[in-house]
Amino acid sequence: MPHSTSNEDPRLTLWLRVREFAVPPSMIESATARRTTGDWAAACAAAHVDVDLNPRRIARLHGQELAARLRSDLRHLAPDLLRWHMPRIAPNGLIRPGLTLSLARYLESDNPVHLVARTPPAWADAGQRISLALWDGSRSGPHPHPNRRFRLDLHRHLWDARRAGELRARSETAPHAQGWAVDRWPAEARLLLRAEGQDGGTVAVRVGRRRQVILDVDASRVGDEGLASPPILPDAATWVLPDLALLRAGLIEPDRLHPLVAAALVPGRSPDTTPHGHQSENGPHMVECGGAQHRVALVNGVLVALDHDAAEIRREKLLAELTGTPLPCLQLIDEAHRAPECLLDVRARLDHGDAAGAQATVDGLLGPGARLPEGALRDVLEEAARRRIDHGLFRAGLGSGSGPAERQVRRPRIGRSRPRYGTFR
Repeated sequence: MPHSTSNEDPRLTLWLRVREFAVPPSMIESATARRTTGDWAAACAAAHVDVDLNPRRIARLHGQELAARLRSDLRHLAPDLLRWHMPRIAPNGLIRPGLTLSLARYLESDNPVHLVARTPPAWADAGQRISLALWDGSRSGPHPHPNRRFRLDLHRHLWDARRAGELRARSETAPHAQGWAVDRWPAEARLLLRAEGQDGGTVAVRVGRRRQVILDVDASRVGDEGLASPPILPDAATWVLPDLALLRAGLIEPDRLHPLVAAALVPGRSPDTTPHGHQSENGPHMVECGGAQHRVALVNGVLVALDHDAAEIRREKLLAELTGTPLPCLQLIDEAHRAPECLLDVRARLDHGDAAGAQATVDGLLGPGARLPEGALRDVLEEAARRRIDHGLFRAGLGSGSGPAERQVRRPRIGRSRPRYGTFR
């Protein structure tokens, strides 16, 4: 991972961290393999996307035409690409919590029905999982309505494999000091207004935490905020695409991008490759010990002091219990067990939901099945396990706020002769 400097845009530093840890190559490879065979549900599982909808039930409730459109979208959904482009927050680039984000909008008797992606609240975001659901206007559950600012129904190229090639045309923009895609705003605003049934008018563009400007698309000029509630330009259209900004800054190579993104942004690249991961450095560690340079390295997956025989190590461990001062080689091994150099890497992978990658990093350092002593490394792994329990409680509707289990069906009203059930939302 390229190192950031104090002169770098903090937004690019955040996205560089996201590209390093948030969507590991193994996830992309697994999800792509399943999607290309037509198994959209397995692709979602590989990308840690939970499915809270039932297409057959939806067909009964909303009709075969809507269900057919939904099935087509699900077959072409690239859940790993969706995860790649999900809105994220500082400082660690985690997925924005408590969000209902529209992926596609369908009409049923002039009432919009949305395919939405949902993120859990911050207290239950362990694993950084996303869920898919159908929203039909219900007010039940936390954050039920699709967010006006964070929406991808007008940006299918950010999740639909059929449209991924449009990314370059939709993201080409001149560099801007603040990272805003200003020269794309008029065209994107027209797309937004047409989707809202308007031929022209104004849209609001959020350019700060408490600041927005009004864009008049007819005059193609930006002015101060002046209207009560104009449509909001989606966040995906407000900023320069992070991958494009990282490429321009020379902070990332194309082979570190999602294959569909790389194929769109870098002409001539094939989308059939998987981004390269970092190779672990398993060479010997050199340590000053007893006036000489000694080696500590992995042997059969276990850290070993190569320049001390077994009898000497046993003797030194006994002496250390009496004096409290082990050999430098043994100190290095103990530190690797408790708070290794890879601790930040392990923590970042766990934060972004890559438990398998975190475990592989630990196994590469200590060997598979190693028993961890007390220390920072064990604390991080145990905390991640506890937080996954919180997410499970949320999914079961048993935590601090209603989870998906409480939102899937409407409860029948007592006294009704024929209970009325709702959709999986």
